[in-house]
Amino acid sequence: MRQVTIVSDSLSCLTADFIEQYGIDIIPLNFYSGGKVYRDTVDVTTKEAYEIFLKEPDAFRTSPASPEECFEVFRRASPKAQSIMCVTASVKLTALFDMARLAVERAKMELPRTTVRILDSGMATAAEGLVVLAAARAAAAGNGLEEVAKAAEEMKKKVGVIILLDTMRHVYRSGRIPKIAARAASVLNIRPLLTISSGMVHFVGAVRSRKHGIERLIESMRHRVGGKPVHVAVMHAYAPEEAVRLKELVASEFKCTELWISEFSPLMGYSCGTGTLGLAFYPVE
Repeated sequence: MRQVTIVSDSLSCLTADFIEQYGIDIIPLNFYSGGKVYRDTVDVTTKEAYEIFLKEPDAFRTSPASPEECFEVFRRASPKAQSIMCVTASVKLTALFDMARLAVERAKMELPRTTVRILDSGMATAAEGLVVLAAARAAAAGNGLEEVAKAAEEMKKKVGVIILLDTMRHVYRSGRIPKIAARAASVLNIRPLLTISSGMVHFVGAVRSRKHGIERLIESMRHRVGGKPVHVAVMHAYAPEEAVRLKELVASEFKCTELWISEFSPLMGYSCGTGTLGLAFYPVE
């Protein structure tokens, strides 16, 4: 039995291969559409979820997992190891951290032999996924809970993310931009560039064409990593062919120690919109 097993949430956008390789348990977040409740990546694939979203975007609603749903994942993970390290999306972006904290209190009573620790990644998307992978790799190496938590904390300081929206049509759903302003910007073909820092999404610029936006993604990553080898996740929302082209561009521009493609959870696509591209990365020191 390992000392530590890893739990995260579906906003970490990890691939099925990584989840299987490291035995990571995922807390699925929920969305509602057409009078039905769906668990992200469980009841539908990411592709199917985007197709549901595109049919009736204004009927699409999201919510975090409940404390009961978080506890069930902890219960399922508990036989694997002495301790559970749960890495969540930023507490400033979702209520999941608080739901998981309530589940930990229940676990103290019902899973007394298992220690559960929660870590706020301060991120979402595959940037959160890179923090999760740092923890998972430390756990796979046989480290204890303190060492696994330290590996995740150190990754939080290194990871960067830059995201290009293809439209501003849906960003009013984030609550940060009025609906009328989002629609006007969409008509003008303004494509915003976003990043995540201090646990929050920040606007860092805008472009008028997708080509220039992709150039800005590359420039932003180059500014952060210089000529160092880099781990990179290429992200997309319902744009797999463009993600492949972006991956090829990244491979030609950088010394990639690791390079993989990740799909944005539709719970983020809800406010970002389809066609979104992004890069999550960290340099090898």
